[in-house]
Amino acid sequence: MVTDSSTIYKLMILYMLNRLDSQLTNSQLSSFFITKDYTDYFNIQQTLSDLVASKFVEKVTIRNTSYYSITPEGYESLTFFKNQIPKGALEDINTYLEENKYALKNEVGTQADYYRHTNGDYIAHCQVMEGRSLLYEINISVPSEEEASRICSNWRGYSEELYAIIMKSLLQ
Repeated sequence: MVTDSSTIYKLMILYMLNRLDSQLTNSQLSSFFITKDYTDYFNIQQTLSDLVASKFVEKVTIRNTSYYSITPEGYESLTFFKNQIPKGALEDINTYLEENKYALKNEVGTQADYYRHTNGDYIAHCQVMEGRSLLYEINISVPSEEEASRICSNWRGYSEELYAIIMKSLLQ
């Protein structure tokens, strides 16, 4: 029986990432553990760091936001040790994910970043993911970093509307 709380937190994170079949942000994961009074912010950061170092979780950072997803090694470990997660914790996770799944997926499903192109312009790279599949993406070339940053900042709020306009226009 696993008695180390750090190990249980690792298994809980792996379970959350696997159950949602989507990336979760550092903020989303931390929020669950803190609001449910499992542990504090610093323990979660250490736990996430350990999972990334052991290659059970992959971390991608886009515009100061860290996104986490389970790796095949993490999934394999979870299948062996899932029964070590306390039943109450599994219920808390399942309830949390069920109540918040659309908000969680929407938050991580719309991602945007920008980079400087070799011609001096900036490219705003915006995408919408559904689970682990790319729904659509768009790259927009703009002359300034300020414009690229503004596009990325506004992407989440307009991505659904733009998708509807694009689909309507292309399918007429």
